[in-house]
Amino acid sequence: MNQHSIAVDVDKVVKRYGSVTALHGVSMDIREGEFFTLLGPSGCGKTTLLRCIAGFEDVSEGSIRLHGEDIAPLPPHKRPVNTVFQQYALFPHMTVLENVAFGLLRRGWSAMDANGRAREVLALVQLSDFARRSPGQLSGGQQQRVALARALAPGPQVLLLDEPLSALDLKLRQAVRVELKQIQRETGIAFVFVTHDQEEALTMSDRIAVMSAGHVQQIGTPREIYEAPVNRFVADFIGETNLLEVEVGSVSDGMADIALPGGARLTCPAADGAQRGTGHLSIRPERITPAPAGAGSLQATVEDHVYLGTDIQLHMRLSDGEAMVVRMQNAAAAGIPERGTVLGLEVEAGAARLLAD
Repeated sequence: MNQHSIAVDVDKVVKRYGSVTALHGVSMDIREGEFFTLLGPSGCGKTTLLRCIAGFEDVSEGSIRLHGEDIAPLPPHKRPVNTVFQQYALFPHMTVLENVAFGLLRRGWSAMDANGRAREVLALVQLSDFARRSPGQLSGGQQQRVALARALAPGPQVLLLDEPLSALDLKLRQAVRVELKQIQRETGIAFVFVTHDQEEALTMSDRIAVMSAGHVQQIGTPREIYEAPVNRFVADFIGETNLLEVEVGSVSDGMADIALPGGARLTCPAADGAQRGTGHLSIRPERITPAPAGAGSLQATVEDHVYLGTDIQLHMRLSDGEAMVVRMQNAAAAGIPERGTVLGLEVEAGAARLLAD
């Protein structure tokens, strides 16, 4: 895959519904052959953007190009993209093979060619043995793969997926994630995936665009988004984090000098746009190690603990009243601190990050 080949170029796209603006000048490049996720809470504009790419919504301003071609004049059925929706909408009176071949027949393919192509994509999604069954005889995960096969059958240049796993239970959703990523690799085409599920985005994506209120907050790899959030929204929305209000003495060359609650000082990475004065520090709970009282850069009192199996979540309170969450690995030698215990907290080097509010 050529990492620099652009499949979808979204340039300053605005979408208005009367007096309501759903997208505010959104721009992003989606590369050929990558799994790209639009992530954000309900109402952030991610599905609206997907529908604009698909052609189900017109853009109010800006442009969307597919491999350099402006696709605005093309109706949905003429665009070289296909969409997998939350509801699979399979025809219950047709077999799996007939469901997959149906769209090809509508496009003018011969029955022989349509059925041959349908068998190819059913093999890709590992459903060859189910070709003669009806959708009602399949599990939810199998129905999802039929819908995926149907969307892949015409050979779209880009596949759009609008929360296609939301109807599945947790275990099945986790299994289908792995299958979906593998299918994307095998086809080599760009997948644009919409979800509000942070874990889904982190585990499947090559890159993620985090959206809020019609704006793109940050675009990056899962690791960049998780470990180097640019602002409070991204830090708080992706996974779990501690957001501490701190005094920033100086910011220079991407590093900041911070005064922590309790008086200890810390030098840490700073997001672009971070400034001196009052700021917010993000520290992930798993990057903090409990230590004896008096040690570490912070002092906190244990208020409660939650046993999670793989680890133990400590709910703590700093001396200035701010809440902290710390995750301890559940090891045989690890004792669970009693409520009321005062502990020192060691922040892993490079784990704290000053945000641009």
